Amino acid sequence: MPTYSYKAISQSGSAVSGVIEADSVKTAELMLNNQGFIPSKVEEARKGGADSFFQKIVLSLTPVKMEEIILMTRQLRTMLAAGLSMIQMLDILENQLQNERLKNMIAAISMDIKTGSSLTEAFRKHEKILSPLYVNMLHAGETSGTLTEVLERLIYLLEHEHKVKSDIKGALQYPKIVLGALGIAFFVLLTFVIPTFVGIFASAGLELPLPTKIALGLYHLLSNYWYVFIIVIIAGIVAYRQYMKTTAGRLVRDSLLLRVPVIGSLMQKAAMSRFASIFSILQASGISVLVSLDILVGTIGNEAIAREFRRIKSLLEEGRGLSSPLRSAKYFTPMVVDMVAVGEETGALDEMLHQVAVHYDDEVEFAVKRLSAALGPILIVGLAVVVGFFALAIFLPMWDLTKVVR
Repeated sequence: MPTYSYKAISQSGSAVSGVIEADSVKTAELMLNNQGFIPSKVEEARKGGADSFFQKIVLSLTPVKMEEIILMTRQLRTMLAAGLSMIQMLDILENQLQNERLKNMIAAISMDIKTGSSLTEAFRKHEKILSPLYVNMLHAGETSGTLTEVLERLIYLLEHEHKVKSDIKGALQYPKIVLGALGIAFFVLLTFVIPTFVGIFASAGLELPLPTKIALGLYHLLSNYWYVFIIVIIAGIVAYRQYMKTTAGRLVRDSLLLRVPVIGSLMQKAAMSRFASIFSILQASGISVLVSLDILVGTIGNEAIAREFRRIKSLLEEGRGLSSPLRSAKYFTPMVVDMVAVGEETGALDEMLHQVAVHYDDEVEFAVKRLSAALGPILIVGLAVVVGFFALAIFLPMWDLTKVVR
């Protein structure tokens, strides 16, 4: 989208200037008018201009937090329930938002709606900031005339997703700290402590014990070839990230992680919770099973399970029910399959899946605590092993040195 520089007069009468993204000069002027400015000059910004380029870079790097999207959705729901029009809501929301990316997004959505686009069409242009799930639920609410109810369900779903992710991050915080301490201890002991003592031991003519020789060898390897290690690490990170951008790479990673004890169980339970909560809300919002599966492929967060959703969808397109393909799919637990079967028979699929989601929420919380409890002692033992190894590397020759002195 083109960028335009402008000069304008604010409502207080002061002169203002800046840049704005719009489809045309007229659109830019209209956007400025909606913001309460009287434009005096609007022209396309110079391509390649340093200020414009820098602003674009900064804006593109501005993160949009889940809490901000939840708050924005809550405000939309509240204003919609109060009877405000969509244009009024978006204008108010644009003035209230603090995040520049969200402000620009709402301004663009408001402009699209004013020029004739539907709510879904306007929001769909910003799926990268929001998500396909978000846009499809808005579409369901818009077409069914139940946008307030759909926004309520969407808020619940977003808060549920945020809570699960926050719980997992919180549980892994302590292991991360221990792992960081382990790395720092290894680096300090290897690069500062060992070389100092080795010089003392060498001047005394002592035969160094095996732990000291190993530590000294590691020190020489790191000090002589540090640049090789840096190159290998950077190349490995870049190669890994590029590979993870491919479907095959994510499939290999996720398939392997699902086989890891404790971690695999947590990932499976989190996926079941996410599937049940998202699918139940999509069904309650009137979105078809096939479209719901498409949405789940992009939001489940695990390529191995997403592949199963693609296979299930292809079987559904052949005329089968949902429970039959689920029964033959990998990673889906018997409880999920049986509850889906009961839901299909009774016509209460969304309610059954909601109960499944509640159950697996508790399972995920327990699995997270179990993972944290398992990782903590393992890392503490690892830290003790590293410190103990270097202690032996230092104190064994010191013991020999005291014998020589005697």
